[in-house]
Amino acid sequence: MVVNAVYYILFMVVLVACSAYFSATETAFSSLNKTRLKALAEKGSKKAALAHKLSENYDKLISTILIGNNIVNIAVASIGTMLFTLWLEPAVAATVSTAVVTVTVLVFGEVSPKSIAKDSPERFAMFSAPLIRVLVVLLTPVNFLFSLWKKLIAKLFRAKDDTKMSQEELLLLVEEVQQEGAIDDDEGDLLRNAIEFTDRNAQDILTHRVDLAAVDLTDPKEEIAALFAETRFSRLLVYEETIDKVVGVVHLKDFFTPDGITKQPLADILTDPVYVQKSVKIDDLLKLLQKNKTHLAVVVDEYGGTLGIVTMEDIFEELVGDIWDEHDEVVEEYTPIDEHSQRVDCSVNVEDFGEYYRLTIETERNSVGGWVMEQLGKIPEVGDAFTYEDLQVTVTETDGNRVTFVTVCRTETSVSDEEEEP
Repeated sequence: MVVNAVYYILFMVVLVACSAYFSATETAFSSLNKTRLKALAEKGSKKAALAHKLSENYDKLISTILIGNNIVNIAVASIGTMLFTLWLEPAVAATVSTAVVTVTVLVFGEVSPKSIAKDSPERFAMFSAPLIRVLVVLLTPVNFLFSLWKKLIAKLFRAKDDTKMSQEELLLLVEEVQQEGAIDDDEGDLLRNAIEFTDRNAQDILTHRVDLAAVDLTDPKEEIAALFAETRFSRLLVYEETIDKVVGVVHLKDFFTPDGITKQPLADILTDPVYVQKSVKIDDLLKLLQKNKTHLAVVVDEYGGTLGIVTMEDIFEELVGDIWDEHDEVVEEYTPIDEHSQRVDCSVNVEDFGEYYRLTIETERNSVGGWVMEQLGKIPEVGDAFTYEDLQVTVTETDGNRVTFVTVCRTETSVSDEEEEP
């Protein structure tokens, strides 16, 4: 009886070890980073390549693991009952065996190995891959039956196989990777800009018509030359009678020749403008500009009037942030006045303004200036003010009929609440 008990115990130890192996393998393959595994495979790791290949067919892999795990767990329970029957009455032996085997399998066959595998999933997946590959081959007939069963269940319950990652999930993934230190803040911002790139429209990034540098087709060439010198732009819009009738774009290199200002009529050196609707996505706009081999597009409203322009630089800035050159005038978007107040440039995107102040702003306006005018309900004047949630907004500078700068101040209630937070 003693010899049999030793055999049973040794056999149970082996089976619990197998249970630990299957449990750890399941956790490793379910939590590993496929990109990291693929990178290791490209560096020449055969085990990483094998593990990556197995993970690509996850259904067959998980079926193999579950079959093996259930077989060894059932075997442990059966041998445990036989072992305790040698020492106790059959009725008592079954109860004691169930309790001992459950605790043993739970601690040594489930929790402990899964915790270890969770800390180093790629390493353990590479360790277990060779044996799992053999088991996958051996259990192919059984896996085939399970795949048929899965298809039947999917049809009965009309399960949708939607494995595409949403934009929100991608943004959360970037946030997690950044918090783990795998990428820095600049890389994280670049990835977020790339993910959100397709959501932006032309109207979100355009230069408004009131800020355009444009000339009339009949303007003297000396005035056009002066505007080139003043703005230092390489291109100017040319309109006929009104800015709503843009007839072309004049290039600096075409306007000035080695002998000075060109002798040709202005109409002969214009390039045709590209017109787009304000709702066009900026990724589609980029393709259009590339196709037409041009640097800018004229954005029109629903009435066909000129709303503004979008340049290649505007589009690239959506990806990499502001691009400055030696001719750009540096304008701070948010300039601190005191501890709770700031001077805000009204050309700031209203969505970015809301994120900066942690507000949800419901408006169809694109800029802070447009939003301020909407809130006031009239043409803004210096000194006009309104309160929005916990912000006091005061108009400080205007240009004609538009507001250019405002002062934004947190109300006393919100400031005191922030100071009381632990």
